[in-house]
Amino acid sequence: MDTPLVRVGVIGVGNCARALLEGTAHYRSASGSPAGLMFPEVGPYGAGALEPVAAWDVDVEKVGKDLWTARAAGQNLPVGIGGDLLPVGADVRVLRAPTLDGAGARYRERVTVAGDSAGDRAGTVAQVRAAKVDVLLNYLPVGSQEATEWWAGVALEAGVGFVNNVPVFIARRDEWRDRFRAAGLPLIGDDIKSQLGATYLHRVLVRAFSDRGITLDRTYQLNVGGNMDFYNMLERDRLASKRESKTSAVTDAYDGELGGDDVHIGPSDYVRFLGDTKKAFIRCEGRGFGGAPIEMEIQLTVPDSPNSAGVVIDAARIAKLAMDRGDTAVDEWVSAWLFKAPPRAVAQESDQIARERLVRWIGGGAGR
Repeated sequence: MDTPLVRVGVIGVGNCARALLEGTAHYRSASGSPAGLMFPEVGPYGAGALEPVAAWDVDVEKVGKDLWTARAAGQNLPVGIGGDLLPVGADVRVLRAPTLDGAGARYRERVTVAGDSAGDRAGTVAQVRAAKVDVLLNYLPVGSQEATEWWAGVALEAGVGFVNNVPVFIARRDEWRDRFRAAGLPLIGDDIKSQLGATYLHRVLVRAFSDRGITLDRTYQLNVGGNMDFYNMLERDRLASKRESKTSAVTDAYDGELGGDDVHIGPSDYVRFLGDTKKAFIRCEGRGFGGAPIEMEIQLTVPDSPNSAGVVIDAARIAKLAMDRGDTAVDEWVSAWLFKAPPRAVAQESDQIARERLVRWIGGGAGR
């Protein structure tokens, strides 16, 4: 009996896509155990179920190459997934994506764009359909608002699901949600939460302040890393949605009010020698019983790209299961559990509630 697969199209073959491909190869290997996954099984789809069948990029060092080769080309860095990996996507040729606003000034300092293209919508829809894609995975650089909307439109026209891993608001916007819901397609996003990253940890901390009756007065989260994602974020003009996404993800988890001057959350700097390692520094200041001061500082060090791949592998499989069941409304709870900026209707639900509902749904229950 053939193993059920989720046929995915990859938009942007950067470090995060590399981690997803190598992680899929790892879980397909004989030695690959389900350790490191939130959901080892999603319906009939196991840990190695993702099958890349199409890919797009703008980097001259990646376009035209097979996907497995392109994953290690250009500015991509090792992501720490070792072992004897059989290639995934070796028969998929990386196609030229439209540039639009997907290649900013910092990106172009390090990457040669393979000839600007405004994009051929009909041609790209035809590519998606020809590859029989189930779900498109958006890995565009931070700040790619126009390009992300373009690809969301492609997903709608092609009749496939869309997982928006980047901090551009699509799933959070009612007009996009209404269009995908009317088409019976899952729209999951926005802005991936790392599996155990700074945003999730920060949410847990401020939730603990609320649950334990502690007033949170001030908090910050500072992040540094050495991959292209952090280099792109040196272009501060592209960070408005990123800061809003990360900030709201944390403040939504706190029951009280925090003034704008009392919260600072966002990417901070690029440190090249860190490579694909990310360091996060979190501080919370508050008042407990009788106004007694409470201060907390935490440093988190994680591999950046595998930390996101552990979430995308779930989002893609859940999107396909939702399409199988004809129940795409679950995308709200997927977004609330796995993403920083889910639809406003579920944004303030606790992570645990979102997870419990999602687990019930995966198990066959209504989940809501």
